Amino acid sequence: MKVLDLQCAQGHSFEGWFGSQDDYDSQRARGLVTCPVCQDSDILKKLSAPRLNLGHGVAPDAAQAPVAPRDASNGAANWPAAAPSPEPSLPAHSADPAMNTDTLQQMQAAMMKMVRHVLANTEDVGSQFAQEARKIHYGERQERHIRGQATREETEALIDEGIDVMPLPVPENLKGPLH
Repeated sequence: MKVLDLQCAQGHSFEGWFGSQDDYDSQRARGLVTCPVCQDSDILKKLSAPRLNLGHGVAPDAAQAPVAPRDASNGAANWPAAAPSPEPSLPAHSADPAMNTDTLQQMQAAMMKMVRHVLANTEDVGSQFAQEARKIHYGERQERHIRGQATREETEALIDEGIDVMPLPVPENLKGPLH
């Protein structure tokens, strides 16, 4: 198994796992290797150190951050005031005005982790998002975490009604069924 550090023309870095170098070359030539963030197929292999598994590591913490419960009075999420920060943590600010590659990679990883968490913990109601959000807000449907698509006008109308919504860009390759 070959683990390669890859980067698209937009600067997004990610890992690719391939059976061999020939497997990578073949998939790249056929346009099958794409960026998980922007779907760009103009991919470059970056220099990387070999990965060595020298023993058993410590098992990662199985605890997951809880999904925020909703306040029955207004449907808003009640996030804890001091929740533990998710890994990877992002620096509060950078002394250098131009962000370095490590910071961008950390931000990218944190964004992908957040998107995956939302996808795994919400119900997709598709284009019925605005209607379903209203029904939940006004107590016509059971409260639950939902996601879907809404136009700018529908989103603004929901906000005007006091219904909290948040746009979330989801990379195209994550929009299919979760495995």
